[in-house]
Amino acid sequence: MNPCSCGHLGNPLRACRCTPDQVSRYQGRLSGPFLDRLDLLIEVPVIPPRELQDLAPGEPSVVVAERVAAARARAVARQGCANAQLQAQDLTTHAALEPAAKALLERSAEKLGWSARSFHRVLRVARTVADLADSERIATAHVAEAIQLRRGLPGAPSA
Repeated sequence: MNPCSCGHLGNPLRACRCTPDQVSRYQGRLSGPFLDRLDLLIEVPVIPPRELQDLAPGEPSVVVAERVAAARARAVARQGCANAQLQAQDLTTHAALEPAAKALLERSAEKLGWSARSFHRVLRVARTVADLADSERIATAHVAEAIQLRRGLPGAPSA
């Protein structure tokens, strides 16, 4: 969804004409419980056309697909299902956190006021990030990346 009703909040090319109250009301159309059920909330910023031309080419899709398939295979071999399908009670066994990663996740959950559902979703995403990095345990960097993937709309509270 757009960050506001005019669609230009945070746009470096065009000024947003919405008041803070209008932005809040617009973003409030998606309820907290609904946002709580989404694994990834990613802001996609506007990139000026001049910068688009200068972007370095990314990885080919086939390379990314191979890495994703290998990570999914690791998850299925470890626990018999994809990380997204792990039950909350199985996270302790299959999503082992390094002590510093555990501390970061707990601090973030407390500071951002996450529900148990949000906490478990971030932990599942961190497990996936660790699998993509071919890491048996979830490190602080994996948790930090998972937290960033829940940032959502600019100006909106994190779910």
